Amino acid sequence: MIAPGGNRGWLLRLVIAFSFAQGAVSMARPAVSYRALALGADERAIGVIAGVYALLPLFAAVPLGRRTDHGRCAPLLPVGVVLISGGCAMSGIADSLWAMAVWSGVMGLGHLCFVIGAQSLVARQSAPHEQDRNFGHFTIGASLGQLVGPIAAGALIGGRDMAGTSALALVVAGAGGAVALTSLWRIESRTTAKSREEQGERVKVRRILRARGVPAGIFISLAVLSATDILTAYLPVVGEHRGIAPSVIGLLLSLRAAATIACRLVLTPLLRLLGRTLLLTVTCLLAALLCAGIALPVPVWALALMLAVLGFCLGVGQPLSMTTVVQAAPEGARSTALALRLTGNRLGQVAAPASAGLVAGVAGVAAPFVMLGALLLLSAGVAVRTPKRPEGPGAATPERPKGSGLRRTSDI
Repeated sequence: MIAPGGNRGWLLRLVIAFSFAQGAVSMARPAVSYRALALGADERAIGVIAGVYALLPLFAAVPLGRRTDHGRCAPLLPVGVVLISGGCAMSGIADSLWAMAVWSGVMGLGHLCFVIGAQSLVARQSAPHEQDRNFGHFTIGASLGQLVGPIAAGALIGGRDMAGTSALALVVAGAGGAVALTSLWRIESRTTAKSREEQGERVKVRRILRARGVPAGIFISLAVLSATDILTAYLPVVGEHRGIAPSVIGLLLSLRAAATIACRLVLTPLLRLLGRTLLLTVTCLLAALLCAGIALPVPVWALALMLAVLGFCLGVGQPLSMTTVVQAAPEGARSTALALRLTGNRLGQVAAPASAGLVAGVAGVAAPFVMLGALLLLSAGVAVRTPKRPEGPGAATPERPKGSGLRRTSDI
C-alpha cells in the first residue's frame, strides 16, 4: 500500500478517473430528462426519474461505508464506473419511462459507489496534514466533469429528433465514463484492504453523529451542494424571465464551475493564510450574500462577477467538509462517516429542489436564491463552531513536527 505522503501519482489518476465519471453523470442527467420528454413524460414523471437517482443510494450509503471501513467490500471504484457507464448506456436504449427510472437509479448507485471508494482512498492515503490539500485536488475532478458534461450534452442534443439525439448523448456518456477504468487499474493494483487484525468493532451511527465536527461537516456539505444544484436548475429560469439568452446562461454556469476549480487549486495557500475554520466561515458567509444578490435585477456583467466569486466560495465547502468529517470521526468508522456525509448530500438533492419549487411558486423565480442565502448563512454559523482540531478518543492526532520523522499509520 502507498504510504501517506508518498508518491502522489495515484491522486492524479484518481482525479482523471473522477473527471470522466462525473462528466458522464453530468452529461447523462440532462440527456435523461430530454429523452424522457421525447418518450412522453410530463413534469411529474421527470421528477420521479430524477428522484430515483438521488433516493436509491440513500439506502446503500451507510452499508457501503461500513464495508469499506472493514475492508470487506469489492473495489468500489471500478464497480462504480461500470454501474455509471451501464446506467448511462441503458438509459439511451430504454424505450419506457419505468426502465429509464430504473437505469437512472443504477447510475446514481454507481456514482455513490465511486465517490465512497474514492473519498475513502484519499482519507487513507493522505497524512493528516495533507488531507485538506488532497481532498481539494480530488474534487477538481468533479468540477471538471461538471464543466464539460453539460456542454457535451448540449452539443449533441437538439433538432427535431430529440429522442434520437438524447439517446446518442447517453450512449456517448456511457462510453466516456468507461474511460475512467484506464486510470483506475493502477490505483486498485497498489492498494489493499485492511487485514482482519486491523478491523475493529463496528461503530454505531449514533456515536459517529455525536462526534464533534461530524454534524457540522455534513450540514456544510449539504448546504454547499444544495446551492450548486439549485443554481444550476434555476439560473436558466431567471435568465428566461430577464431576457438572458440560454447561451449566455450556459457561459455563466461554466464560469461558476471554472471559479470552483480555481479555488481548489489555491486551497492550500488559503488554508495557510486563514485556517480551516475562518476560511469555511468567510466563504459560506460570502456565498450567502451572493446567492441572495442573484435575486436582484442586476445587469449581466454584474451577474457574471457575482457568479465567479460565488463559484470560488462554493469551492471551499466540499473538500474541507470531507476533512472535517474524516478527522472528527472515530477510528475505524471514517468511511462510514463519509457515507453519512453523502447521505446528507442526497437528502439535500431531494429536499432542496422541492423546497425551491414551492418557494418559487409562491414568491417568484428569484426567491429560491434568497432561501439559499439563508441556508448558507446558517452554515456559516455552523462553521464558526467547528473545532479547529478534532476532539475525542477517535479523533486524528495533530500533526507532528516535520523533523520528527513519524507518521500516523492508522490513516493508511
